[in-house]
Amino acid sequence: MSSFNQVNPAVSQNPWQPVCRQADLVANSGVVVWLDGAQVALFYLPGQEQTLYAIDHHDPQANANVIGRGIIGRIQGQLVVASPLYKQHYVLSDGRCLETPEQQLRTWPVRLNGEAVEIARG
Repeated sequence: MSSFNQVNPAVSQNPWQPVCRQADLVANSGVVVWLDGAQVALFYLPGQEQTLYAIDHHDPQANANVIGRGIIGRIQGQLVVASPLYKQHYVLSDGRCLETPEQQLRTWPVRLNGEAVEIARG
């Protein structure tokens, strides 16, 4: 887990929460950060049109926090992460599970702001 400046939501009106630094990211892989008590998997994909994705780290099928350890790939032109336990594929952009459509992971807007990686609360 990476920890960065923990900002008290009651003090800050900014919806963007810094969660780590760009140097903490691993290209074409996931890292896990905390956001308001939730574990969020960040995927950094340099060379793609969108380079950062933030998706729930909790796999509902396995009932385990493992998504950040998943393998990135493409299925039908969509960037996905394969859960390391049961291999379901979740679309990085919207969290849909391709094999079990009723399962969906939460996603967050994420951005680089200088060297800081920020996730939008909400």
